[in-house]
Amino acid sequence: MKLDFLDPLLHHPGPWASVYFDTSAVTEDAAAQRALQARGACERLAEQGADEATCQAMFEALSGLDPDPAGHAVFATEGRVALDTPLPAAPPAPPLADWAPLPRLGPLLDYAARDPVCMVAFVDRKGADLQLLGHGRRPRPVDEVRGQQWPLHRTGRADWSERHFQFAVENTWEQNAARVADTVAGDAERAGVEVLVLAGDPRQRRAVRDRLPEWLRGLTVESEHGGRAKGSDNRRLDAEVAEARANRARQDAERVLDQFHARRTPTHGRIDAAEGVPALVDAAREHRIAALLVRPGGPDLRRDVWVGDDPDQVAVRRTDSQYLGAPSPHQARADDALLRSAAATGAEVVALGDGDGAGAGAGSGLPVGGLGALLRWPYEGPVPGGGSRTGPVSGG
Repeated sequence: MKLDFLDPLLHHPGPWASVYFDTSAVTEDAAAQRALQARGACERLAEQGADEATCQAMFEALSGLDPDPAGHAVFATEGRVALDTPLPAAPPAPPLADWAPLPRLGPLLDYAARDPVCMVAFVDRKGADLQLLGHGRRPRPVDEVRGQQWPLHRTGRADWSERHFQFAVENTWEQNAARVADTVAGDAERAGVEVLVLAGDPRQRRAVRDRLPEWLRGLTVESEHGGRAKGSDNRRLDAEVAEARANRARQDAERVLDQFHARRTPTHGRIDAAEGVPALVDAAREHRIAALLVRPGGPDLRRDVWVGDDPDQVAVRRTDSQYLGAPSPHQARADDALLRSAAATGAEVVALGDGDGAGAGAGSGLPVGGLGALLRWPYEGPVPGGGSRTGPVSGG
């Protein structure tokens, strides 16, 4: 999971109001219940010290949320809402409402992180319609490919002129498939697509897949259901898309866990993975984190660290002023600080579920304490300041 959608939260000092809000109810009084819950969430923010303008902006945003997604994560500061991101899984009720120096990002891993970005391409012999499913967002159109519209249909006659016409028809299909593949590849790369689902005409699906770049073919699934024509029943396709995304999330978690397990032990003086809050804080400051592993519920997630205004201003101790860049740093949760850093540096974030790894101890593949990282480049030789970059490390 990439957290680039959090960019609006990275360039303001805060403090921040964060609310995780359930919009999944479909009862007759759902709107009234949401209004009550919105008021309750804002009252809790006010009790924690949130200013009136921010509480009012949050209330207006929560009261007008689209009920179609299961939930929303809404972030506000200084009297304005900076980000409203839909969630595919419903947060609990009453809403989680938090007023803190940093946006409360950890719950995103519970309600959104296992939904890889997915593109669905509805293809036929005329072109394709492309839809994108982001983190928690409903499908949205992103492109339409219009290929050559003639000749498209073969005839049943077998004389020479008709055979020549058949070749022209098949050439049109091939050219249109190539155009679709080029467009899909470009859009997928720009959107950071992690799963591609091809639906529609079977022949064209295969022709498009054959023309995709190798990296994208490895992310591609073909579906026998759904189509481009108006009135197509795409309900079975929706289930296949959800399954493809879940499979991709599981495969990504297994891949990263395998790498973490292999790299967590130093070899030849090189340390390619880190775990424990002190080691991760050091890596975050130096922009070393390539992939941040988070096991929701791990004890290290709740551990306090000290932060400044910028994402790389993070330290284990308040006295580490050379790292914090501010005369008055703030305490924050380790998971929120590290997720903010991951979002700012383009690191991958992998949420580990209960079924990932063999357990939570040091002998398992999971990071001790619930937080770990694969590093962009290894530590070599003696670790600065002494100690170890792997395994649980106590901080002052």
